Amino acid sequence: TGLTTGQRAVTVQKGPLYRVRGSHVTLWCKVSGYQGPAEQNFQWSIYLPSAPEREVQIVSTVDPSFPYAIYTQRVRSRGIFVERLQGDAVLLHITELQDRDAGEYECHTPNTDERYFGSYSAKTNLSVIADTLSASMAPQALTLTEGDAVELTCEVSKSTAQHTHLSVGWYLLQGAGEHHAEEVLTLSKDFILKPGPSYEQRFLGGDVRLNKVGNTMYKLFIGGAKPSDQGQLYCEAVEWIEDPDETWKDISRKQTERTLLAVESQGRDLSVDIAAAECSLYEGDTLHLKCVVGAPKSSSRHFKVIWLLDSVEVARVDPHGVLIWEEGYKERAKLGQLRAFKPSNTVYVLAIYEVGLKDKGTYQCSVSEMKTPGDLHSIQTNVSSGIQVSVKPVESHMNLSVSTSTPRVTAGDSLILRCEVRGATGPVSVRWWHLPPQHPGHRALVATMERDGTLSLGSAYQDGQTRGSLRLEKESSGAFTLVIPSTLDEDDGGQYRCEATQWARGQNWTEKGEAAVMVSSLGLGLHATLRSRIATVRYGQSFELICQVNASYTLEEVPASVRWLFQPSPTGRSHELVQVFPSGTVVWGTAQPHFQGKAQLAKAGTSFRLHIHHALPANEGTYQCEVEVWRRNTLPLGQPAATTSSNAVGIKVVLPESKLQVATKDSSVEIASGNAAIECRIVFAQNISQFAVTWYLLPPLADATPLQIVRASYSSILEYGSEFSSPAQKSRFLSQRVSSNLFQLQILSANLGDQGRYYCVVEEWLWLVDGWYKLGEGTSGRTTLKFKLPERELQMERANHSVSAREREEVTLPCRLQGAHLPGTQHSATWFQVKSSGLDRALLTLRYDGTVEYPQERLAGRLYLRRPSAGDFSLTLSSVERGDAGAYYCQLQQWQQQSEGKEWALRASARSGYTQLTTIPPESTVLSRICSSPSLLNFILYLPLVLILLLALAVFCWYCKLRK
Repeated sequence: TGLTTGQRAVTVQKGPLYRVRGSHVTLWCKVSGYQGPAEQNFQWSIYLPSAPEREVQIVSTVDPSFPYAIYTQRVRSRGIFVERLQGDAVLLHITELQDRDAGEYECHTPNTDERYFGSYSAKTNLSVIADTLSASMAPQALTLTEGDAVELTCEVSKSTAQHTHLSVGWYLLQGAGEHHAEEVLTLSKDFILKPGPSYEQRFLGGDVRLNKVGNTMYKLFIGGAKPSDQGQLYCEAVEWIEDPDETWKDISRKQTERTLLAVESQGRDLSVDIAAAECSLYEGDTLHLKCVVGAPKSSSRHFKVIWLLDSVEVARVDPHGVLIWEEGYKERAKLGQLRAFKPSNTVYVLAIYEVGLKDKGTYQCSVSEMKTPGDLHSIQTNVSSGIQVSVKPVESHMNLSVSTSTPRVTAGDSLILRCEVRGATGPVSVRWWHLPPQHPGHRALVATMERDGTLSLGSAYQDGQTRGSLRLEKESSGAFTLVIPSTLDEDDGGQYRCEATQWARGQNWTEKGEAAVMVSSLGLGLHATLRSRIATVRYGQSFELICQVNASYTLEEVPASVRWLFQPSPTGRSHELVQVFPSGTVVWGTAQPHFQGKAQLAKAGTSFRLHIHHALPANEGTYQCEVEVWRRNTLPLGQPAATTSSNAVGIKVVLPESKLQVATKDSSVEIASGNAAIECRIVFAQNISQFAVTWYLLPPLADATPLQIVRASYSSILEYGSEFSSPAQKSRFLSQRVSSNLFQLQILSANLGDQGRYYCVVEEWLWLVDGWYKLGEGTSGRTTLKFKLPERELQMERANHSVSAREREEVTLPCRLQGAHLPGTQHSATWFQVKSSGLDRALLTLRYDGTVEYPQERLAGRLYLRRPSAGDFSLTLSSVERGDAGAYYCQLQQWQQQSEGKEWALRASARSGYTQLTTIPPESTVLSRICSSPSLLNFILYLPLVLILLLALAVFCWYCKLRK
């Protein structure tokens, strides 16, 4: 519009244009008003509907590198090319239109002008529609006599959404010429009947007619058949669409199969006609030739038939029906690839299965009539007929694309993969492979669908318990969908390859495509955090633990269980309290049964809660939650896919406060002899409490360690300390509860070794629902036990001694009273061994009435008081052992009876000095015998001297013999 001289203008074919998928399409473009050379260059691009702003370059007349990658191969193979009509006009050719070729096309001319002036490009829209046109006619072979009528029916239909017209025509193909079909009669797109030149007069005379029956049926009628009508008849339907420039364009053309028509002349004796059901074949097709001999009274006549290809004999059938193959065809005949036979005396058939390129050419049927069957020289006549057969190589136009709607999933999710196959002209088989990234070069077969629809699974995918029941389904559109119901783990990620194989005419072609998927582990981001609002709870108070679980995926969509663990003590092991499974089943542990009736479980979203009612001391400890998750779509659950444990949370249960108060004032008890009682008094305590009392002794030594005497539990069970565990000690030290708040330690027959400071430790115990619990304890003041010694002391040796004794021998420890024995008095003696603990251990006691006691029963057989005199109380220790070493002393007391029948009273006492006993290990047997025998010892001392004298005498005798 508004162009002036010298202003460039580019014009392109006006759109929108509608063309059929698979057809050959052309778009014209021309330029005018340009300056520069007469031959202008053109560049074609497309703007796809998916990206209308993005230019995709297709082809250029000047730049071979102009096409984008998706068009490079098609341009190189001339699937897309530019035809130059003249210097300033071109045609864009797309030899086989595809769905992806739809879009807005732009024709651009590079500038050759001195300056930019005018338009340099123009655009048009091209839409790709499906080919819905179909034409069909049943193939048949008709043999008629001249003058008979011919009637053929062709069915034509279409379902194109756009407004289109149809033209239907009938054509006759004669001889070997494939491209010289003669038009019989056509119903044009304008609904006008047009006869061919050879049939115009017969059409005007009404002998050639075309009738439409219904919406899809077209009938051809030829009355008075002539020999010139014989040949191959077929129907051709053409679909037309009107372009925006008001011109009509044929967008689809379909031909039916052919009908072989033979017309016998009434005045001819012998005729031959050869016909093929299909003359234009592809490799792998079957060629079916029929030779029909026309002759009156044929049943009584004799014919020899020879089949030839390009004038070279293939096979012959003699009048007797014997078949003879030429040498070059015998092997193929044996393999069943060739067959020749005669169904009747006038019909002869040659069939070639799976034809190749070598089978193309002109086939002839030569018929010779014999007067007699055996006389080869009696040929009466020879007639032949030929037909041209073409064989084209088979090409595959199949392509495929692989996609997935699940590119990123979590273990347990489904994988859905789609392999869409387009352009296949024969049966297709499909194989799916998995290419795991962790094993480069390795591939695993997933599933196979054969041409007949038979499905088989790879070995790793046959167990339906692992990934579920795999499905491979074929849709009518040619898409194959693979569904893996439940991915196993990250190893299921990687590339999935689809291999589609097309089978046609004994050949096959395979195309491949891949899609990538990523499978995340259920353990990715899985984390559990345990918390409690309070860490210290009072007895009887409730508390709640919250286990918060987080993951990189939606946790609510996968099966999950929670296990609650409890550790009563820091050094003990954890026990399973309870586990809640994905099905809601609750299983309580057996190690802590008291939790079952007190605990309440709850779940909200990704939080698991454990609520403990009325806390007890037994609920004190460390808690932890453990979460397990399984892959979805998998039953039974089996082993969990991932597990995580939370942090540990400690809960302390505070018992009721103890009100126990124990008297802490120090005191002393002084006795002269006999029994002693030490008191332990409770000042205040709860009435419902029970008490355990433990008595301790602090020996007189300054740094002595307290010694446990005896413990009386709240159930009155006695437990003695190691120093007081002998039967003699147990019989002397007794713990008694005198009243509700007073405990006593009774010491029977107290002696000087019992001196020291005594105290008690009182424990308060309370029964709380499930057991006894210690609330607290209190320690009393010290009570010092003293002995009130008589004013008069006995006279005895007080000096310290040291003695040594060899082990297993006997030793006597001295203890002697000095002075005269007073009449009417008796003495008692007690021997002590000083222990490192500070407690002097009583070994033996001689009472004033002459009885002997052994506090240490194990020593009773080794201790003796032999008393050679009245004032000698020395102790004899037999079979000395290493453990007997130490310090010993004795305590003497003088007793006198006040009057007849009265008790004995202590009048005087004294303690000896210390005797330190040292033990010596025993000597060896040989050495001891030598040392104990003086004669043997003297012999050993003089033995070296005797040996020297004997040696000197021997030398002297030897010398004397030499002199002689």
